[in-house]
Amino acid sequence: MTGQTQSSVPIALTIAGSDSGGGAGIQADLKTFAFHCVHGTSAVTCVTSQNTQGVMRVDALPSTAVVAQIEAVVRDIGVQATKTGMLLNQEIIKAVAQEVKTLGLDNLVVDPVMVSRTGAQLIDDEAVESLRNFLIPYAAIVTPNRYEAQILSGLEINTLEDMQVAAQRIHQLGATAVLVKGGGMTGNLHGVDVWFDGKELSALKTEQVETSNTHGTGCTLSSAIAANLALGKDPLSAVRLAKDYVTTALKYALDIGQGTGPLGHFFPLLRS
Repeated sequence: MTGQTQSSVPIALTIAGSDSGGGAGIQADLKTFAFHCVHGTSAVTCVTSQNTQGVMRVDALPSTAVVAQIEAVVRDIGVQATKTGMLLNQEIIKAVAQEVKTLGLDNLVVDPVMVSRTGAQLIDDEAVESLRNFLIPYAAIVTPNRYEAQILSGLEINTLEDMQVAAQRIHQLGATAVLVKGGGMTGNLHGVDVWFDGKELSALKTEQVETSNTHGTGCTLSSAIAANLALGKDPLSAVRLAKDYVTTALKYALDIGQGTGPLGHFFPLLRS
């Protein structure tokens, strides 16, 4: 089973949590897929009660329910690219990794949702180890933020050189390519990402957008990468195109709620 489809419409699958506020998680992923004219499918791992001010509650689905969703999509529709987001616990992570292996899901983008961009750990240590040992080795691209990269590489990251070394160390875990995101960096490094695919080591820079409404940025970037992979782009081009999309969506970020608003995923409709 290869997870491929004969459909003329590119298909992408997101395996992630639901965000009731609509700014991140499954909701952001499906919006991003739709913008790229890719049909979005999903496997929900957990249901969160959250808004622009924070997360109030998280309820995990049984791993068997997550597996059933993945198999229902892949065995009938097929997918050209898959992304993972919040997998929440060790049981779900191991189950998803097994499905990736069994179904032969290529073009896997792993957003290793472990630590927020402010440094707060979101999953327990056992789940972190499961991500490291069972899922990341299957990744075509893994997209850790600064703090996740620190955990995965065992290196404190403060400089561009630190980011580069961290990317190389994370690559040794088995991922085909690594994108260490610089959203959590300070000064001139804020928003500078580092790419390493075993050969090319590059610093990727885009225009900085001044906005406090950044909820769902990481989810959106990884799903935009997956969408571009589903469209047949090569990995580095997929990353560059995804970064451009996120940058523009940030320019049209939505000032909603009383906290951190989401990106403007459908910014052509928001332009005045």
